Amino acid sequence: MELIQIVGLIIILFALTRVIKQIKKKSMELEEGIFWLFVWLLALLIVIFPNFMSYLATVLGVGRGVDVIIYLSIILLFYLVYRIYARLEKLEREITKIVREIAIRDRYEPKKRD
Repeated sequence: MELIQIVGLIIILFALTRVIKQIKKKSMELEEGIFWLFVWLLALLIVIFPNFMSYLATVLGVGRGVDVIIYLSIILLFYLVYRIYARLEKLEREITKIVREIAIRDRYEPKKRD
């Protein structure tokens, strides 16, 4: 096993333990936790079996295994940016709704001044 594989294993195992800890503490939703467990387990398999990526590159018609990892990483990043954008839009709608409700309530129930 190469030094880079050992370093990768340590980082991945640390990330896996953090995800599991967050799921147990319920500071991460179960669906998100499963997603991140899948991502880190996939990374673990890539580190343990690096030749698989070369095989996958051949099957997909890509030059090298590293290129497959880069392409998949870019796709994953775009997906995550989309999820963040969708969540941000939802939060903005919720904040707007709350602010409107407060404004309407305060109009009909003015605060008493001391």
